[in-house]
Amino acid sequence: MVVYKMINQKPEELSPLVLAYMGDSVYELFVREKVIENNPNLAAHKLHIEAIKYVSAPAQSKSCQTVCLMLDEKEEAVFKRGRNAKSHTAAKNASITDYRRATGLEALFGYLYLKGETHRLYELMDAAFKSAK
Repeated sequence: MVVYKMINQKPEELSPLVLAYMGDSVYELFVREKVIENNPNLAAHKLHIEAIKYVSAPAQSKSCQTVCLMLDEKEEAVFKRGRNAKSHTAAKNASITDYRRATGLEALFGYLYLKGETHRLYELMDAAFKSAK
């Protein structure tokens, strides 16, 4: 994954829901790469079904148990900002707790992506991926 600097604002200044919006797409791309890497001969529909197992709010919430143990103070603060952000939407198939934890995780991923901290981003996304199922 290549990081492109396209936003002229510091990630710390962005809303946690904006960070989560970015992090959602970053994690989705990471998961798709991993799913294809692990199942290169699956049909596209089956790849999609496999990816859903990792990008759903319940799966991401479960990942938080592992990822949160790895965070430094700054990363934990970003996670908590995302988790505590007041969203006007909710997941259809997830509890509010799972949805908020997933939003926190996505905010963290968006923050690290926009900071250009790709090594740390991959480390945390890999831990999330491995612990999601």
